[in-house]
Amino acid sequence: MLRKELQIGTFNDLLFHYPYRYFDRTELNKISDIKPDTEYIQLAGTLINKFEEGVGRKKRLVATLYDETGRIELIWFQGAQWMEKTLKEDEKYIIFGKVSFFNGVPNIAHPEIEPLNNETAIAGMQPVYPTTEKLKTRGISNRSFAKITHSLFEKIKPGDVPEILPSEILSEYKLCNRFYALRWIHFPDSDEHLRAANYRLKWEELFISQMQIAKLRLQHSIQKGWKFEKVGHNFNDFFNKHLPFQLTNAQKRVVKEIRVDTVTGKQMNRLVQGDVGSGKTIVAVMAMLLALDNEFQACMMAPTEILAQQHYQSISKLLSKMDLKVAILTGTTKAKERKEILKGLADGSISFVVGTHALIEQIVQFKNLGLAVIDEQHRFGVDQRSKLWSKNEIAPHILVMTATPIPRTLAMTLYGDLDVSVIDELPPGRQEIKTVHRIDMARANVMEFIRREVDKGRQAYIVYPLIEESEKMDYESLMAGYEQVKVWFNENKYKVAMVHGKQLADERERNMKRFASGDANVLVATTVIEVGVDVPNASVMLVESAERFGLSQLHQLRGRVGRGSEQSYCILMTGNKLSNESKQRMNIMTSTSNGFIIAEKDLEMRGPGDMYGTRQSGVLKFKLADIVLDSYILEQTRTAAQKLTQEDPGLILPQHRGLKYIMQEHSSQSHWRKIS
Repeated sequence: MLRKELQIGTFNDLLFHYPYRYFDRTELNKISDIKPDTEYIQLAGTLINKFEEGVGRKKRLVATLYDETGRIELIWFQGAQWMEKTLKEDEKYIIFGKVSFFNGVPNIAHPEIEPLNNETAIAGMQPVYPTTEKLKTRGISNRSFAKITHSLFEKIKPGDVPEILPSEILSEYKLCNRFYALRWIHFPDSDEHLRAANYRLKWEELFISQMQIAKLRLQHSIQKGWKFEKVGHNFNDFFNKHLPFQLTNAQKRVVKEIRVDTVTGKQMNRLVQGDVGSGKTIVAVMAMLLALDNEFQACMMAPTEILAQQHYQSISKLLSKMDLKVAILTGTTKAKERKEILKGLADGSISFVVGTHALIEQIVQFKNLGLAVIDEQHRFGVDQRSKLWSKNEIAPHILVMTATPIPRTLAMTLYGDLDVSVIDELPPGRQEIKTVHRIDMARANVMEFIRREVDKGRQAYIVYPLIEESEKMDYESLMAGYEQVKVWFNENKYKVAMVHGKQLADERERNMKRFASGDANVLVATTVIEVGVDVPNASVMLVESAERFGLSQLHQLRGRVGRGSEQSYCILMTGNKLSNESKQRMNIMTSTSNGFIIAEKDLEMRGPGDMYGTRQSGVLKFKLADIVLDSYILEQTRTAAQKLTQEDPGLILPQHRGLKYIMQEHSSQSHWRKIS
């Protein structure tokens, strides 16, 4: 059961199945101490009025416990027969459990219960373990877990749990021994020991992750790369004649960093991050032209079909006056076209290809791939990046771009193996977007305002949330909203288009094009327009039910306007009643437009897993550590890992043997495998 439900198959698994909280069992309460907000309580009293009620599956055992201050009902739904036999009326018992209220009267279901006599020990800190419903119904309660783990600690000695951290690290960072850390995390005998155990085990988790990253960085530093020795006519022509606007100093700096990386003879692994609209695509195109000048091909990989299409269109537009062939390859590319593209990539007649993860399939072969640009958007792990390494006899240079800024702590874990460039300047002529928060009651004023903007010749987005759990209702509100917008924007004078995920691709495309060409004044949409759409004439973004969006998503949506030289506006429309967290999000959005600040706040509020959907991918799967709350430990482990990797890159010294073994174990079951 344990193996099936919690993947616990060995003593080692059991040792690393940590409690997630503790109860202080040293205190005995009175029944009269129970308040409406009491969660768990330990009581001692006499058991009376034991009886069974209900039939079949609904059968349950009920009893009353009383002390000198009052009485409380105890209930057992499972194992009622067994409890009926073992419990005796008018005997004294000590019980511990979670208090529930029914019609204002407290009761405890399935309390832990044992006879109270001279031998009953009042427990100290009791661990509470993650478990499953199935285990509970089979009688494997929290108490049984604690008993199993306790009996394991009676069987093992400190020598049975080898120390994996070198002694100099233990003393420098004041870390306790591994055996005691494990013992104290399960059965702490003091707050001080619990803190020491937590610190040590979090440190170990983050250190192993940082060692994997340091090892990867080391591989990058010795990984042979193609030399882009010359800056040729393609790069120069584009730079001198075809740039849509002058590069910012930040863009120039990043292009220079790429230029330096690609001339060393080592493989480039660089992450370019910049705020929405900071001009990352132009930097990527210039890197691709650099590859072409050195007789190499370049590819750009995006996480979704819509984004791939968008990149394809913007790159084709940027290069339209140059005689260069750009192709697009996605899951929906027609067979005939696909065949031609595969042929063109293999014989070198296609220089540039944009695509989804279809590009990493085995069948896609390049004549001479020198650069892979990945529009990461937090959705490609190290594994998928490394699949591109095998597309040439020497790995191509890798340039990763992110759609939104990444908080420092996340960059150190998700992208710790990459060198980081930051574009921290917006192109000239851009004005800051004015962001306001309005409640539903102000809708008439908001719509009047949008109409005035549209009358000036501008365009507006109106975005509705669409979430899987409430998809049907969300579509209904989208349709109702669309009809309402048409009332405000009379079709004799205005044109309103709508796009959502349920439309056929060509209908969606047609409506998008109507808006992009200026034929439609207003676009009513779901978040399919969150990334990638570029309409410089759009100056208003109205987000409906803004409280249902996360900070990064709101920032992304806001980035759809403000792309021209006119003043742009983002209006966050919410219901009248907001939770504290929603209020906080609205305040952050209206007080700053700095994507780096927003990303940090989002990470604080939501945690890394929710924010980037990485919880399932194993990239940030730590049992105890939290990269936001434990960022100071993350910094320590990063420094220690870099130092140790420089001193002993192969971990061949005897004091690093345990660490090497653990790292090999982690590598075999994780995303860090290098695919060469």
